[in-house]
Amino acid sequence: MKQFAVIGLGNFGSYLARHLYDKGHDVLAIDKDSNQVQAIRDNVNQAVVADATDRKVMESLGMAEMDAVVISIGSEMSASILATLNIKDIGVKRVIAMSISEEHGRILSKIGASEVFFPEKDLAVSTAERLHNPNMLDYLPFIEGYSIIRLSPRSDFVGKALHEVNLINRYGVQVVAVKNVLSDTTTLIPTAKYVLKGSDIMILLGPNEALDKLKLET
Repeated sequence: MKQFAVIGLGNFGSYLARHLYDKGHDVLAIDKDSNQVQAIRDNVNQAVVADATDRKVMESLGMAEMDAVVISIGSEMSASILATLNIKDIGVKRVIAMSISEEHGRILSKIGASEVFFPEKDLAVSTAERLHNPNMLDYLPFIEGYSIIRLSPRSDFVGKALHEVNLINRYGVQVVAVKNVLSDTTTLIPTAKYVLKGSDIMILLGPNEALDKLKLET
């Protein structure tokens, strides 16, 4: 079990806090709005009305002991920035902050946020990728220039072993896992002898250009 704090209990923060709690983690939920805190009180370990821009208050809540702190203050850029500074200064190693714009995200990164996410942009990109190619089930940016995607095998791949499909040499794409939706089993780092089935989903890692080429041909 890990300890997490979620600061900002709007839609995203509330869903995140509840889900982490349901996974068995120790969750501290924080918001300035007493109504938001009251609404989540029964779905987390502790829910507190507090101002994350007040460093002393954050220290008193034991932030230094957290495995990670998620700052999901969406509408107030200045409060988000100050809260991130406070949490970093307290000594939390992993601070994940939500941005509301590209500029906001750059500032959060500059002041030390471990990870910055932009929900609207991330969802838009993922949705656009799935609309662009209906066979692609998911999309996840990896490092600059690379991505991880989930892709159903095209018809001419089904019934063939991975060494016959030869994605690594043909496209420069690595099959890192295969999930079979019928048996609900996942094969991590499948061998070259693994035979693809129509009910399989391939998890692929590779350069964006190579993945785009493969998607267009699928």
